[in-house]
Order: sequence, then C-alpha cells, then structure tokens
Amino acid sequence: MTVTITHVYDTYESAESAIRELEAAGFHRDEISIIGTNAKAVEDFRAMEEKAEGDAAATGATLGGVAGAGAGMLASLGLVAIPGIGPLVAAGVLATTLAGAATGAVAGGLLGGLVAYGITEDEAEVYAESLKRGGTLVSLRAAEDKADEAERIMLRHRPVDMEVRADQYRADGWQGYDPEAPAFPQKESGTGRQQPRAM
Repeated sequence: MTVTITHVYDTYESAESAIRELEAAGFHRDEISIIGTNAKAVEDFRAMEEKAEGDAAATGATLGGVAGAGAGMLASLGLVAIPGIGPLVAAGVLATTLAGAATGAVAGGLLGGLVAYGITEDEAEVYAESLKRGGTLVSLRAAEDKADEAERIMLRHRPVDMEVRADQYRADGWQGYDPEAPAFPQKESGTGRQQPRAM
C-alpha cells in the first residue's frame, strides 16, 4: 500500500532541505512532489530560460542548474501558470496534475488540482491558501513500511501545523480559498505538529 504524506513549509529553503534529506534517505525523486510560489525561484527559472533562449540544446534546462540541486528532484523543477495565482515552481506527480488544472483538463484551478491529486477538499482549501501566501508544499507517496521514516524526516524541517494555520486564517476573517482575493503575507506559526496522512 502507498501512503501519501503532505506538508507545507513557510520557506522554500525548508522545503528544499526536506527534499534533499528524503533523497539522501533513499526516497526516489518520482515519489516526491513540490509546488510553491517562491518569487526568487520563479525569477531564477525565468532568468535561466531567457539565457537558454535560442539554444535548442538547452530547451530542456531546468531550475536545478541554477539552484545547484544536482540530479535530484529539485533539478526537475518547472513553471506551471495557475489562473488566479500566477507562476508556481513545481515538479513531480502533483506538478503534472496542476498542469492539467492550468490547461483546463482538471477543473477548479489550484484547488481542483489538489483535490484531483487526492487531498480532501477541506485540507486543499488551506493548502491552496498557504501556497497563495507564499508557502511551499511537499508531498511524498511512499510504501507503507517507509512512511514513518518519511514523516520523521519531513517533520525535522518544521512544517506548518495546518490546523493552527487554518485557525489563524479564520481569525483574520478568511472564509475559504478564493483565487481572486488579494494575497496576504504568510505568518509563521513556529510549530511542526504532525499532519494526518492521507491513505
């Protein structure tokens, strides 16, 4: 059986660190997904694309070359443009799902893409809002006997407690994810409470 573990990190650097440790522990890049709105990563990706423009051999160049991520998961990062959100850096199965949302093959934009990936609608609303506010989501599909190890690794990099974050959003007047609403800066919760795993 495969277990899906999903966490959101307030900083792109924390998400990168979690992915690198997962890979070092033997989790394969094909098992990992990442999506985020990190402005610097998007800027770096675009700068690299512009540099490679006109060079057919460089058509497949990715952000990993800029970020120094080597041949791992982060080397496969690309851009996905989501209506109402703008460009996301993304890689993995979730990135493919979101690409379907961007082209209309998956209804509902970012929220629809997260639900299509297997995240419950209630959780997807908070995840989508966190991404909109600058968070980075990392998701891993691992064999059940390796799920606890993956969870421990991901928790070491201080993911957001999504229940606390949802309560913070609601206390500020948030009533649900709205891609047309203005984005507000992310407030770090300073907690790393374990998230429920989606089976």
